[in-house]
Amino acid sequence: MAVQRPYVGIFDSGAGGISVLGAMLRELPSEDFRYFGDSAHTPYGEKSGEWVVERSMQIARAFVDSGAKALVIACNTATAVAADELRRAFPTMPIVGIEPALKPATQAPGMRRILVMATPITLHQDKYHKLEREWSGECLVDSVECPGLAARIEQGNLHDADLLQQVECLVGDYRGDVDGVVLGCTHYAFIAPVIRQVLGDVALFDGAYGTARQLRRRLEEADLLASAQEGGNVQFETSGPCEDTLKLYEEFFALASQGNPLDALGGTRGRTRA
Repeated sequence: MAVQRPYVGIFDSGAGGISVLGAMLRELPSEDFRYFGDSAHTPYGEKSGEWVVERSMQIARAFVDSGAKALVIACNTATAVAADELRRAFPTMPIVGIEPALKPATQAPGMRRILVMATPITLHQDKYHKLEREWSGECLVDSVECPGLAARIEQGNLHDADLLQQVECLVGDYRGDVDGVVLGCTHYAFIAPVIRQVLGDVALFDGAYGTARQLRRRLEEADLLASAQEGGNVQFETSGPCEDTLKLYEEFFALASQGNPLDALGGTRGRTRA
């Protein structure tokens, strides 16, 4: 029986963090990843901060107990609310989070007005307000709460008219008035075409690649990088109904990786856990 290698654990409230996983596989193709989507409890962005911290701690402990060498919080909400608590609880483990990509957005040429789309809890956190104060500079930054959007994306069927209508209701008033959009929830990357259909040909920014590069740096510092000669493996787990949810994850992963995700990477379908 093959010995399981230490792996990188990555979690989100559901399928959204698969957009981050795709970036990490391009940055670190030799690593083993185990992705946990908490679809039974999605979305985190409309729950209390205390609940998100407790749930994030449960997931992190499960990863640590099963051999994770590093942890990625592929959820803007969980990063904003729980990252500091997790780092205190597991001080020797590299823990990398994701945050709204305000820095690259405000530093990009031609960005005079930027729209930040995010969950209510993300935008209410002091961490977000500090980020906005630090990087807004001469840009005008409008922050828009998008309740219900992550939950709708979690249902799939991303070309249906109701999703377009929902985005229109949330941000349609900004059409023609913004130069760029920061996607402050990892789910939103999967509806980039819908957002552009509503707002026009705007620049879109998310934190996935910055998070992937930070993970590489942290693994290098801890001498935990997988050998370049080894092929990476991907495994999906979920708290949701196993077959239906994992099928959705595979569909999202195909979008994130632009290929056959599991066959190409040698991954397994995964399983359900609480």
